[in-house]
Amino acid sequence: MPTLLTGLARLNRALERLLGVVLLLLLAAFIVFIVYQIVSRNLPMLPRLYWTEEFSRFAFQWLIMLGTAIGVYHADHFVLEAFPRGTRADLVTRLIRDIACFAVGVIFIYYGKDFAISGLRRSATASGLPMIYVYSAFTVCGIFIVLFSLERLLHAALHGINSMEAALNTPNELDELESADDAPLASEQPRGRRS
Repeated sequence: MPTLLTGLARLNRALERLLGVVLLLLLAAFIVFIVYQIVSRNLPMLPRLYWTEEFSRFAFQWLIMLGTAIGVYHADHFVLEAFPRGTRADLVTRLIRDIACFAVGVIFIYYGKDFAISGLRRSATASGLPMIYVYSAFTVCGIFIVLFSLERLLHAALHGINSMEAALNTPNELDELESADDAPLASEQPRGRRS
């Protein structure tokens, strides 16, 4: 089981880096298309390219879906803090959150597949792009969510929820402040010890 977790963690880290590059490219394309639309409306010498509106929308949809997957990986997207930190109820709700994210990923894959296939029969109005390229965002997002949630759940099963969150969650500023308050000051440490 630890070998499976190690392999999955390496795969997910590589996928996360790839997603980071893809998200940057999508954001750059989104900005370029929007800026071109604004400039072309105000400068009559530039041709109006109607497909830029579609492509900016498609880039935005992919940005949302891929960003959601990364948010699930680092527990930035779905957070529920209803109970005092460290209590049994808090641990249960954090575990339920990760199981729910896994279930959402499975639903996205299952139903997103049919939705993506329906895009084969449709094409974008201005560009003529087959809509499968847009509709498949749900399926792709679901695959990433399942992989990322699976790593979180395996890590929690093997090492505990707190260890998993320390390894995978984006650091919480409040937790960092609390841990800094709990750490003894250097002047309070006994003289014979070095840290």
